[in-house]
Amino acid sequence: MQEKKISLIIPVYNVEKYLARCLDSVMKQTFRDLEIICVDDGSTDNSSDILQKYAKKDERIVVITQANAGLSAVRNVGISKAKGKYICFIDSDDWIDFDFCEKLYNCAEKYSADIAVAGIVRVNGRRKKYFLRFEKETVSNNLQEKFELCDVPERSYVWNKLYRLDKLRECGLKFLEGHVFEDIIFTPQALYSLGRLVTVPETFYYYLKNPNSIVMTKTDANKKDRAFAFEEAGKFLETHNINPELYATKLKRFKILGLSVFKIKTKGSQKQYILFNIFKFGRIY
Repeated sequence: MQEKKISLIIPVYNVEKYLARCLDSVMKQTFRDLEIICVDDGSTDNSSDILQKYAKKDERIVVITQANAGLSAVRNVGISKAKGKYICFIDSDDWIDFDFCEKLYNCAEKYSADIAVAGIVRVNGRRKKYFLRFEKETVSNNLQEKFELCDVPERSYVWNKLYRLDKLRECGLKFLEGHVFEDIIFTPQALYSLGRLVTVPETFYYYLKNPNSIVMTKTDANKKDRAFAFEEAGKFLETHNINPELYATKLKRFKILGLSVFKIKTKGSQKQYILFNIFKFGRIY
């Protein structure tokens, strides 16, 4: 396959209910110069059949089938196999705006950025909520500012970003295998190891709150992995003098007769004022 500008890595494991929506959003991108690497991680439902069907429709889709090894291992396979100038990770139960790749690529090229970051919309049933939203293109090489712009460590997501692939490979950055919540460890390391970052306004990654996803499954093993991930991320932040408290959301309540009548939410330089839990002034993501 001829080298492409962007390699999209889509891990697939038992997502027959959501996979077509994800693939449709990728195939209909306004930016066409894509390599779409779908790694089937030992699916036991109809996900494999869906992948083959879509691969026949679009020659840009490359299907890799392997025994189940976990999300981190799949993403590492993607890093090793990708041929694009940039790489992007998309979870197979999520989807992206049709101009997502075009806008991120153009901004990355315009500012010679190693990372381009899009907004995030969390979808829960029919409800949608902005998790991250940018109103302008902001370019930064400052580590603290990059963490603040990406809302890390609170939202250490890997998938709303475009990364320079050669820079990822140069620093040897990979996902820690054998654990879930791997984003919590990977994202701070990527922000530290890669250079200039640019925020991209008005295009979004749609994150489905899937009750059947691995991270939503409440098991003792998951709880331990989550604690481990935050511990490792905390060590990394401390080692590099990054204070996560600067970006934590703070809530101040004003009560009358024990009832909250007024709240002030603060996150960095952003504030939101909430009256009677109904009227909101300002915004915070």
